[in-house]
Amino acid sequence: MKVSWQFACPICHTPLICTSDIARCPQDGQEYPKIEGIWRFLRPDRVTYFDRFIREYETVRQAEGRGSDNPAWYRALPFADPADPMASMWRERARSFLCLMQQVIRPQATVHASPLKILDLGAGNGWLSYRLAQAGHEPVAIDLTVNRFDGLGAHSHYDCAFVPVQAEFDYLPFVEEEADVVIFNASFHYTPSYENTLREVLRVLRPNGLVVVVDTAVYHNPESGQQMVREREAAFQQKYGFPSNAIPSENYLTYRRLDELSAQTGLHWQLYWPVPRWRWAVRRWRSRLRGRREPAQFPLIVGRRA
Repeated sequence: MKVSWQFACPICHTPLICTSDIARCPQDGQEYPKIEGIWRFLRPDRVTYFDRFIREYETVRQAEGRGSDNPAWYRALPFADPADPMASMWRERARSFLCLMQQVIRPQATVHASPLKILDLGAGNGWLSYRLAQAGHEPVAIDLTVNRFDGLGAHSHYDCAFVPVQAEFDYLPFVEEEADVVIFNASFHYTPSYENTLREVLRVLRPNGLVVVVDTAVYHNPESGQQMVREREAAFQQKYGFPSNAIPSENYLTYRRLDELSAQTGLHWQLYWPVPRWRWAVRRWRSRLRGRREPAQFPLIVGRRA
């Protein structure tokens, strides 16, 4: 597969000199290999930093029943079989995917009149990159995990190629203004600092490009988000023996936080709703009656430079 993306050193942003299986920085001599089809662009000092997070993350995902030995399972995503152990989650992903294609990808492709260069951040097993490649675009699947059941190693199951890259969001291995669209694929909430991550994304995004946040929980009341985090960590501690908080993360969004990020980054947000808003209103009303916290909303959040 021909790759039109221009890689850059994740340390100094110098364009890399690439062969078929290694990329070298002419500035500092650092080399980044391609192993089993996956470009490894984690900074050397960050490999150990993420070790515990990746180990715990993979433990949870395996216990949840993620992955399959059947390539057809991956190629069907996000439209999973109703008998799948994660079927309810995949239904939500499917709604978000259809909204993403309708509200973002197809309109942008029409404007550009050419395939879009898309970063899929938090790609996991690569299902979204596969769908985007099927639609004729040029996606790069970015994740920390490289295992074959739920990480980038699953790229071998697909019959339409995309570029898998191990990297972190705050140190993207691309030159400036490379991407037309950057999608946080159920992953924005994992970042330690939304401001830092968005500034790095804006570095690699073209001036008329879009930032899209998919499937990150949004609350009106930050206390509801904090309570959600406490509930999740307690459940993980009881079930797995660890709270799954090995690296600091913001974990959720609020509408006020979105306003702050708009002021700090110059992004203007537009929200789309994969599920009718009245359904959330009903859930919120029921939660209040039962004395429970505010339920999360999951709008499709699209950012443009103001």
